[in-house]
Amino acid sequence: MHEQVSSSTSPAGPKAKKPLDTVVKLALTVFVGSFALIWGGMYLSRPDRSIPPYSVGSQNGQLVATHVPPGTTDHQIETLLNRFRKVGHQTHDFGPMKIRPTTPDDAGSRYRRMLIYVFDDDGWTDPEMLAKYVAKDATVANEFDKSVRGYYLLQDQEEEGGIGPLPKTGELSAATRVLFKGRVTDPLPVEAESPEKDNSISPL
Repeated sequence: MHEQVSSSTSPAGPKAKKPLDTVVKLALTVFVGSFALIWGGMYLSRPDRSIPPYSVGSQNGQLVATHVPPGTTDHQIETLLNRFRKVGHQTHDFGPMKIRPTTPDDAGSRYRRMLIYVFDDDGWTDPEMLAKYVAKDATVANEFDKSVRGYYLLQDQEEEGGIGPLPKTGELSAATRVLFKGRVTDPLPVEAESPEKDNSISPL
């Protein structure tokens, strides 16, 4: 009786994985790096949602006309004015706030004196309209003042901010609510120091 000789062929073991080609590795590295750069740029350039979106329509000397979207609430404008106030107290540099120097020839500060108006109608921030207001054009001045939604005034170390038009000297207006008035060396209150938390990373 002959013993049946079993096949000497054993089951094949797991195949060794072929290492990635250098070109493939390089392509993957570039892809991942590009994605990281895009995401990081979107994160860093995302809008500051603790204040309403705003734009500087025009500047005429120390007068700055800004506008916010129609429908912006008084509370939202107040947060924007508090941001101007915070800059006035901490850095005194309004460049990051999109405002060109208002006292460029002053060695002490390029933003020593300024008046920022906030409108929700960008027509009032047109350079030609602002020039007429500065020239005290009677056909423009009255409606211009009525259309102001808020203001921030900085005069050396003194500041003032409010909802509505800037009060005329010696006059109190029911259309204006003064939010703060004092010196930029005074301590900031909590509401001006700590903006509303924003966890959004949306670039929109």
